[in-house]
Amino acid sequence: MTPLDSNMINSFYILVYSLKHLEELRRLPTYLCKEFTSVLNKAWVLSRSKPRLDFLLINYHKLRQECPEITADLRPSSISGLLQNNYHGVLRSRDDAGSRVLIYRIGQWNPKEFTAYEVFRVSLITSELIVQEWETQRNGLKAIFDLQDWCFAHALQINPSLAKKISSVLTDSFPLKVRGIHLINEPIFFRPVFAMIRPFLPDKIKQRIHMHGSSYAQSLCDYFPKAILPPEYGGTGPSIDEVCQDWTEYIMQSEDYLYRLSLDLGGGDASQSSAYE
Repeated sequence: MTPLDSNMINSFYILVYSLKHLEELRRLPTYLCKEFTSVLNKAWVLSRSKPRLDFLLINYHKLRQECPEITADLRPSSISGLLQNNYHGVLRSRDDAGSRVLIYRIGQWNPKEFTAYEVFRVSLITSELIVQEWETQRNGLKAIFDLQDWCFAHALQINPSLAKKISSVLTDSFPLKVRGIHLINEPIFFRPVFAMIRPFLPDKIKQRIHMHGSSYAQSLCDYFPKAILPPEYGGTGPSIDEVCQDWTEYIMQSEDYLYRLSLDLGGGDASQSSAYE
């Protein structure tokens, strides 16, 4: 199997962003239906239960329609303050399974300045970029959530509606496999929020959630090589500030591409994602 080229990826985005009803897809010429089905098959053929074309199109477009506060403006400049506060980074090196490793630092999110929907937009922006990478299509991602300094102001922003949308992206609305979710420094009063999200998650995702508490340095290294983790998390890789700054710079350089996605025009060169490899 070969990696998806930019034309394949862009064709998929153009199709998904332009179709409002499944009937429109069914009215496409037969040869086009076969072409786009082939693109999807190549993108997710490694999934044990490969989603049907109809299912993906409906859910992806439904997400964009029902969550305009998240999806309508994917320009990094719309949440630049959050990014520049070193809230989020992606490790340069993959783990031993080839998965991308994402880190979120909740304490760097000021809930007085940014809503939970804007914070969630950061995840969607990163997902739109890394989904173009062949290795990520195949090996998925793992996320580390550092809940140090989580407070009631954060908790008050998470409601059942948002919890359901988070679950939807994790499971059936975005074509990325979530291989693991690791929570560290989780306080006791985070549990009610997690209890709100948990019912919406399928069993396979629940089984991939790991809570490490405040003594995480050794336990994280049971799942990730020390060489790729920042020293703040028990590793020997670049510092977390370096990781966040590098990824922020990359995201900001992708502004034009993300803006075109926001306008439902598709486009952009998929090869730009490999620049961070």
